[in-house]
Amino acid sequence: MKRKVLYGIILLGCCIIYACKHKPIEIAPTDEYGNFPGDIGKIFVNKCATAGCHNAASYVNSSGLLLDTWDHLFNGGNSGAVVVPYSIDYSSLLYFINPDSSLGIMAEPRMPLNASPLTKEEYITIRDWIAKGAPDKNGNIPFADKADTRQKIYAIHQGCDEVAVIDLESNVVMRYVQIGIKPYPESATYIRVDKEGRYAYVSMWYDQRIYKIETRTDKVAGSIEMGDLFWNVLHFSSNGQKIVATNGDNFDLLQINPTTSQIQKLTNNDFINPHGVTSNISFDTFYVTSLFGNTIYKFASGYNKKISIDKLPLTTSTGATPDPYDIMMSPDYSKYFISCAKSNEMRVFDTQTDSIRKVIPVGTAPQAMAVSKSKPYIFVACMEDNTVGTGFRGSVYVINYNTLEVVKKIQGKFFQPHSITIDEQNNTFYIFSRNQNYDGPAPHHQGPCSGRNGFYSIYNLNTLEPVNNKRYEVLVDPYICDTRFK
Repeated sequence: MKRKVLYGIILLGCCIIYACKHKPIEIAPTDEYGNFPGDIGKIFVNKCATAGCHNAASYVNSSGLLLDTWDHLFNGGNSGAVVVPYSIDYSSLLYFINPDSSLGIMAEPRMPLNASPLTKEEYITIRDWIAKGAPDKNGNIPFADKADTRQKIYAIHQGCDEVAVIDLESNVVMRYVQIGIKPYPESATYIRVDKEGRYAYVSMWYDQRIYKIETRTDKVAGSIEMGDLFWNVLHFSSNGQKIVATNGDNFDLLQINPTTSQIQKLTNNDFINPHGVTSNISFDTFYVTSLFGNTIYKFASGYNKKISIDKLPLTTSTGATPDPYDIMMSPDYSKYFISCAKSNEMRVFDTQTDSIRKVIPVGTAPQAMAVSKSKPYIFVACMEDNTVGTGFRGSVYVINYNTLEVVKKIQGKFFQPHSITIDEQNNTFYIFSRNQNYDGPAPHHQGPCSGRNGFYSIYNLNTLEPVNNKRYEVLVDPYICDTRFK
């Protein structure tokens, strides 16, 4: 069979087929249209879930996407979700079945493959159904049940003012939540979910607000007016009752009461290029990285100490310097870890003496970190590290935070991994790749956002091996992520 035909068989123009593990296929229900509403089911069952395409016999070779039932549709395919309820702009299925450019984005290869395209009426029927939440025949919206307990990941994007909400049963994007108020990206910089899993908080670079997303409904519940632009990292107290945020414009540290939205300014232009932040357990002493140079700040009421992390004279200018990026406490608060983006190291300090415990060489450009409580691991994403194979870049180092030894260097099918989050409930962790450069993996599709879509990969926390070989696509430049119910 010619390459062009093989390429076309892959659903929705996917550029690379990945071998993946598939769950045993459940027998389709006796309902004629697989639990779809009748008008939708007629289209999917008669024009999509057909021989050689997206039925149970052949879906593995059709991008792993099974379309014979409503339930199977929302398992997604090898590239993740193809329909995101309520989000017609980011449901890639619509790009490939669109018969008319006046109706929206069109992409190749056109589906149904080697058959007559859908009519405008059929396309509009599916589009309007997705806009209403893509319910089943009984009106049930995908992923709307178990709102109080559903385990999710929230991920922000630098290239799109949307927050991806990922369902951790199916591992696909279940919602997109719009944030920001301007017509151009305001560049979300950080996201954290509170201790109870009720709200996700998002800081922005070009917006004076911190947005508050209600995690039961996945809708913006309000915002906290901060008064300035250029917000960086958010850090919660251990009891979840306070947040501190670093500001990259006025070089301040602010404390926020998330319940009342009351703001307290802790410093007054005391920091240079503040970025990462962590605290002691009582939340009265804070450690802040200066993004360039060799300096971190230790701050408490009436106390501000500058610490040189390489024992050289203090500087906040980049050069032959470590350039501290992120900072994170060990779970017992006995030491703190600093990712040094320029010197390609993790530097570990004792919290009692602020003396260095160990310098741990890691990969190129270490960035964001994540810490596990069920395993003695701290993870750091090394965004520009050389890796095996062509078309991939970056690695993730796993360090035992008790012994301070490298447990493993993970060299996966990443491209510029930047953020990691851990799902302790299901013993997995998720690595988000920014995929900014054009020598990275070609995105499966291109939506309305300018730039290249990023993706996430899933790993087993016990074995540190991939759960599967899928590349789950999200919007442009996924930057920071966090898990509900940590």
